[in-house]
Amino acid sequence: MTDRREPDPRLLAVLVCPVTRTPLRHDREAGELISERAGLAYPIRDGIPVMLVEEARKL
Repeated sequence: MTDRREPDPRLLAVLVCPVTRTPLRHDREAGELISERAGLAYPIRDGIPVMLVEEARKL
């Protein structure tokens, strides 16, 4: 079960997609960080963004 704690907004302001180095969109409802350019959604677990391509979901 995924914990829906919110990541620190200061952290979200500096994170970028590790593939494209472009900004991410925070999807609060899904608990993910979305990289539109890479077509990937990175999960947020226990309030911590998991920025591993292997853990990302393809959009």
